[in-house]
Formats: sequence, C-alpha cells, structure tokens
Amino acid sequence: MALEICVKAAAGALDVLGDCPFCQRVLLTLEEKKVTYKMHLVNLSDRPQWFLEISPEGKVPVVKFDDKWVPDSDVIVGILEEKYPEPSLKTPPEFASVGSKIFGTFITFLKSKDANDGSEQALLNELKTLDEHLKGQGPFIAGEKTTAVDLGLGPKLYHLDVALGHFKKWTVPESLTYVHNYMKSIFSRESFVKTQAAKEYVIAGWAPKVNA
Repeated sequence: MALEICVKAAAGALDVLGDCPFCQRVLLTLEEKKVTYKMHLVNLSDRPQWFLEISPEGKVPVVKFDDKWVPDSDVIVGILEEKYPEPSLKTPPEFASVGSKIFGTFITFLKSKDANDGSEQALLNELKTLDEHLKGQGPFIAGEKTTAVDLGLGPKLYHLDVALGHFKKWTVPESLTYVHNYMKSIFSRESFVKTQAAKEYVIAGWAPKVNA
C-alpha cells in the first residue's frame, strides 16, 4: 500500500515537483527507506479545495498515515522512523542540531540589500562551523552513514547553492573543503537526484522573496 504525500508543484509547471526543501526531506526519507509512495503535486499559489480540507493551513508536506493526514516534516520523519525502522536513519541527539542555523542565515543574506549588514559573515560563520564539525566527524554529520539530519540539511544546502549562485553570484568558499565534499556526496545520492527540484524552479521559487 503506497503512502500518499502532498508536495509543492513547481511554479509555472504544475505537473513537476517544486522547490520545497521540507518536501524533499520527506521524499528523501521515503526513498532511503525504500517506502512506496504516491505523490500529489499541489499548486501552492492557488490551493485546491480538496487540499485545504486535508491541510487547513495550506502547508506542505502532508502525509497520510492510517487515514489521517499529518503535516510538518519533523513530525512526518519521526513517524516514518517508527513505522519503517530499517534502515535506521536516527541521528544521535548530540548531532541533531548541527547545521540548523544555516538555512535562516542563508535567507537573510539572500534577501539582503546591504553588503555591510553582516549577513554574509553570519552565513560564513555557520558554514565554517559545519566544516569544522565534518572535519572531525565526517564524511556525514553523524559519521560514516547518512542520517535524518543530513536528509534535512542537504535540500537546504541545495537551495543555498542554487539561489546564491544565481542571485548573488556567490558560492561556498573553496577553503571549506569538507562542506564542498559533503554537498557533493549528498547531491549525488540517487535518492537526492530523484527528489530534487530542477534548478530553474528553485530560482523561480526564490525570485519573489529576493525582489520583495
């Protein structure tokens, strides 16, 4: 029995997977655990009535467990780990928050119109912290194997890579070798390639926020 999941459709291409890192996190978890699933692509700029009935806040992802639609990628990933324990993707608690500030600092820098507001440095500091962690612990956040924390961070780093490259002509400094290797490892995983949004849809997704 395939699990049903509602995810974001691409802007301007409603039959194609869109640019939601939280949706990709759940899809990655399903792929890594080899769980059969059925995707429903939702147009978030004109949410259909059937979707609002199962997700009153209009948010994705939502997954149907035992006839109940469950929102929030944190909650969904937790349930998937319980229901499908093999292979285990549990992250040891001491590593669970590694890289957790990167996405917020990326968004602040992406939207920044002032080169001297410290937003670039704040992002660099977070990436340096990740680099140091991976240097001592890697190649993945909890060591040799990918765990839930990698599947959460990978999609966010993909957005960072694509959006900053396009809108700011900015790339992660080459000196952060461990971060570069980490991104290469995650982005080249079969599960990641299968579940990522095309770069043009990532760019289209961020454009309104950058130009706001």
